[in-house]
Amino acid sequence: MLHRASDTKQAERAGVRDASPQGRDTPWRGSIHGSLTPQAACHQRQQEVTHMPDDELRELEAKRRKALWMLSSISPGESKAFDALSILDDLELQERKNSPHTVKAFELNQLRDCVTVQHHHSGIDIILEQTIPQPWRERFNQASIGSTRLLDGPYASDWYKFLACWQSEMQHLKAHRAACSEPKLD
Repeated sequence: MLHRASDTKQAERAGVRDASPQGRDTPWRGSIHGSLTPQAACHQRQQEVTHMPDDELRELEAKRRKALWMLSSISPGESKAFDALSILDDLELQERKNSPHTVKAFELNQLRDCVTVQHHHSGIDIILEQTIPQPWRERFNQASIGSTRLLDGPYASDWYKFLACWQSEMQHLKAHRAACSEPKLD
C-alpha cells in the first residue's frame, strides 16, 4: 500500500504508532492496527478542544485563577462567596460556548499521563510545557506566576502540586455550589 509522505509525516508528528502483532513500535504507516500514544491522543484531543484565541484564553484563565483564590478563604455557604461563584459560573458558561459538546473533559490522571517529564542535567525533573494541552497549560501558567523554573521548563514537582491543588479547589467549589443549592430554613 502506498502512502503519501505528508500523511506519514503528519502521523509521526502526532505520535501515532503501529501496534502490529509482531510487537513493533514503529510510526504508523496506515495499518488498521494503528493506535495513538498517550501524548498523541492528548495532542489530538487538544486540537479538538482549543477554539479560543490565546489572549482570550489567558484572560479567562486569569479571571478563573483569581476567583478560585478568592473562594479558597471562604467557607462553603458564606454569602461572601457569591461574587467568586458568579465569576466562575460565567466563565464555565463562556467555556461551554467555545467548546463542542462532543469533547469530554480530561480526567486529571489522563492529563498527568500525557505531559512529558524529562530529567534535566541540573538533576531536577522538569516538564515539557508544550506537551500540556490547552486550557491546562494556561491554567498552570496562571497558577505559577512568580514561581521559580528552569529555562528549559517548569519543575515537574510544581506540575504535580498544581494538579493536586486543582483537585482540591474543585472539591471546595463543589462544596460551595452544594451549599448554595441547599434550601435556607428560617
